[in-house]
Amino acid sequence: MFAELSSDDKAKYVAAKRAVEFVEDGMRLGLGTGSTAAWMVRCLAERVQKEGLRIQGVPTSTRTANLARELGLEVITLDEAGRLDITIDGTDEFDANLSLIKGGGGALLREKIVASASDKMIVIADFDKCVTNLGQFPLPIEILGFGLKSSQDQIASLLAAHDVAGRDITTRMAGNVPFVTDEGNHILDLHLGQISDPAKLAIALNQVPGVIENGLFINICDLVVLGASDGTLEEHSKS
Repeated sequence: MFAELSSDDKAKYVAAKRAVEFVEDGMRLGLGTGSTAAWMVRCLAERVQKEGLRIQGVPTSTRTANLARELGLEVITLDEAGRLDITIDGTDEFDANLSLIKGGGGALLREKIVASASDKMIVIADFDKCVTNLGQFPLPIEILGFGLKSSQDQIASLLAAHDVAGRDITTRMAGNVPFVTDEGNHILDLHLGQISDPAKLAIALNQVPGVIENGLFINICDLVVLGASDGTLEEHSKS
């Protein structure tokens, strides 16, 4: 199967396969969202089938929940699980501090809630996701539909006080209509280019009325597993 995959999928597969090696029998896991996380769910289901592992998964999106059930994994809610042992998820960017930008798949709110309820967060990615400064990938903001324009104007004013390279803001679309998250909210994408102080910006953004959560994951990730199409693996741990 591996030889038939595209280069991108090979990189995702090897990272996902390594990440699920951290899973032990009896664990309760957070299951991320996105194309890389989908490979993780497949690799996890393979281990469960081969080894008879008893695990329970808390999906971070309807898409992940559907895939997990389809592959025979036991799915529970976060309230049923309580504290989680590990969350395994992808990322859109990460830096040397293991700070992340997430939300390209539109599930940043659930992803942050689930990751924050976990003893450990493992991120899987390809080498291109490693950056010197966060911000090249647009920063997603999950936001209420009510008063969206007013909230966007306040975000624009806020950005003027922060050291970022760009300030363009776009509403994420699904075809001709605004994208709607699993929680019924909208997403603004902030095209910042570079973020000098991610932690400071994350706190400031969440003070804007209407903002539900932002895609900056600070001091949440513990380990990044990087995969390449040639099977190469590299791990970055929290210092």
